[in-house]
Amino acid sequence: MDLTATPTTPYLSMVVPVYNEEESLGPLHEALHAALEPLGRPWEVIYVDDGSKDRSYELLQGMAAADPRVKVIRFRKNFGQTAAMAAGFEHATGEVICPIDADLQNDPKDIVRMLAKMNEGYDVVAGWREKRKDAFLTKTLPSRIANRIIGRVTGVKLHDYGCTLKVCRADVLHDVRLYGEMHRFLPVFAHLAGARITEMPVTHHPRRWGTSKYSLSKTFRVILDLITVWFLSAYATKPIYFFGRFAFYGFGAAGLAMAWTLWNRFVNHIYVKDQPLFQVGIFFGIAALQFLLFGLLAEMNMRTYYESQRKPTYFVRERLNLPPQGKV
Repeated sequence: MDLTATPTTPYLSMVVPVYNEEESLGPLHEALHAALEPLGRPWEVIYVDDGSKDRSYELLQGMAAADPRVKVIRFRKNFGQTAAMAAGFEHATGEVICPIDADLQNDPKDIVRMLAKMNEGYDVVAGWREKRKDAFLTKTLPSRIANRIIGRVTGVKLHDYGCTLKVCRADVLHDVRLYGEMHRFLPVFAHLAGARITEMPVTHHPRRWGTSKYSLSKTFRVILDLITVWFLSAYATKPIYFFGRFAFYGFGAAGLAMAWTLWNRFVNHIYVKDQPLFQVGIFFGIAALQFLLFGLLAEMNMRTYYESQRKPTYFVRERLNLPPQGKV
């Protein structure tokens, strides 16, 4: 099988995070080649070695030497799947970017079907492991619960946020920055950029090589990341609205407490020192002032973030009768 090809601008960029996957890398690359060659369009595969301690990097070196379409990034240590995907996205040059796991539980044959679905007018097609081949109690059930919570909180209702296999238009991912364990929230960030999102069932195979990197402890990290995503999606450009709401509640509670204190003093003749609501009113007033100041500081940080990097607070899908962006 000839894996050589003339370098050219790819249509599709595959991004594959790798961490101790020496057994599956060979079969995976052959499966990707078999699935993508029939496309008839140029493609590339970006393997990101996330600090593997086995022979994964040696195998990737051999693949890169044999095929110029294979690009390899090697981390100095293990930074996690999110960082690996972010690095792959940054170095991808294709019009379409497709992340996929290295363990071959995702089937590369589904990529062609997902690209066809994208051509119906979507920007992101997310995979849905409808018939998941994982342990029910430790993986499938927690995943289903998490998917429902994420859909309810973010408003982007998908059956399977945890499926790595997705196809995304590259321009949608240009302004996406991934931190923590936020790779699973990729459809949410795409939605914030105005992307048209859909999902489709994909094949899921039992793990044949290596061991799973997932643990239940990651559930707590997902919850914290979900809080961050919710805040960014709702208040990224207007944080004063979030903190200001609590400030108004605090000022309202303080005003009511003080008004009741004054009523008791002048109507019921109860001295202020004998009324605990006076201290309660002071507490709410100070707390409200702090929330207001937090909101103002957040506004200053937000404006510094956007203006220092000249980041727009909007996303444009198309331009008509206008010069290219950045030229006047």
